Amino acid sequence: MKLTVYNPQKGRLETLDVEFTAENTTWFEKSYNASSIRRITDFGGGILIQKLDYSYPIWLYEISREAIGHNHKMAKDLIKPYE
Repeated sequence: MKLTVYNPQKGRLETLDVEFTAENTTWFEKSYNASSIRRITDFGGGILIQKLDYSYPIWLYEISREAIGHNHKMAKDLIKPYE
């Protein structure tokens, strides 16, 4: 699936071809408001973090879901500087 993401390392939007599977994605079913994390996905040696709202997912390099313990609070803290 083609997905437009924000790449803060380059400071721009990029279009990626991402496949969301059970092996590479953690979904957060108990998302309560628009600022909640919807899903985190391992991609290209980094992680895609998408909120429940209509903002672009953020692609961070050199980190994985495992490194943050599949934790939505840690994912939210990672993207806080880019919001």
